[in-house]
Amino acid sequence: MKILIAGDWHSDTHEEPLARALASNGHELVRFAWHRYFRPEEPRGISGLVRDVAGRAQNKFLVGPAISNLNRDLVVLAQETQPDAIFVYRGTHVRKGTLLVLHETLPQVTLVGYNNDDPFSPLQPHWAWRHFLAGVPAYDLVLAYRRHNVEEFRRAGARNVDVLRSWFIPEQHHPVVLDAADIERFGCDVVFAGHFERDARIRHLVALAESGVKLRLFGPDWPRRLPPGLQALAPVRAVRGAEYVKALCGAKLALCFLSARNRDTYTRRCFEIPATGTMMLSEFSEELASMFEEGREAEFFRSPDELVRKALAYLVDTQRRRAMAAAGRDRAMRDGHDVASRARWLVWRIEEAVRGRCGIPFMRPGAA
Repeated sequence: MKILIAGDWHSDTHEEPLARALASNGHELVRFAWHRYFRPEEPRGISGLVRDVAGRAQNKFLVGPAISNLNRDLVVLAQETQPDAIFVYRGTHVRKGTLLVLHETLPQVTLVGYNNDDPFSPLQPHWAWRHFLAGVPAYDLVLAYRRHNVEEFRRAGARNVDVLRSWFIPEQHHPVVLDAADIERFGCDVVFAGHFERDARIRHLVALAESGVKLRLFGPDWPRRLPPGLQALAPVRAVRGAEYVKALCGAKLALCFLSARNRDTYTRRCFEIPATGTMMLSEFSEELASMFEEGREAEFFRSPDELVRKALAYLVDTQRRRAMAAAGRDRAMRDGHDVASRARWLVWRIEEAVRGRCGIPFMRPGAA
């Protein structure tokens, strides 16, 4: 199968691992990255600064010539390469008109839209999702990240909806041994490596910091002035790739919080943490508890007090902590939460969508 993947392509976590996994399974990949439309090659001098500011504004507000150019070029590339399927990863920048043109000029193509954020959340700005939501009815298959979005996508006009969970990347997310310099930078009792939100994570982290454990924070979007109780952890810097894995492996316990903005019931970290061989201590949800057995493969907390109590208990119980970390890693691998397994499911699901378009009854999969 020839698959065109279109997306921002700004990180090594999203589009590219999926593309590599599909290619390793024998599929032909065509890549369309739109981040390049908003970043001038040489942002030097006044003119470069102006282009940079203009690009950032168009990328944020989804208007302007760069948006028009990328939509035009996506159509041209699809017409030139004639893919069997076009997979649009978080298609905030793809206009409904573009999808309709693709349908009209390439009737054999299956259009698939996937979104790792929650466009229906009341905490999300509606304007950021206007192109994506307008285009939902034009996709042959819409893949949600969360189960509660399935019915919302149907109400938005989606004809065929399913759930594609996120993944871990085995070549990247695995146990690593830290040297002395790494231990100095990343060694701690408990780590949270994730983005900042003004939600329940703040009071949980404050309670943990006040308990006396050695806590480290890493991640994007953290303010320079941290909330009261966390100031000693400033500055917080983002870690990616190998550094992200070292941050997880340098801790005895790694925290997982669920985004209130996205109404999460699981998140990418719930697969990445176990894959690195570090014990996961996560905010509780029914979905997460269905994926990892509480008290054997992962541990959960429902309040700041429970977080502190369990963290302190596992920090002194090395044997039980290591056993749980090993069981969690085994479960993540055994249940196919890796990107290659997700890629195989995706191809199967696209094929089923094609069968549905041809009038052949669709049989739903057992699990996403």
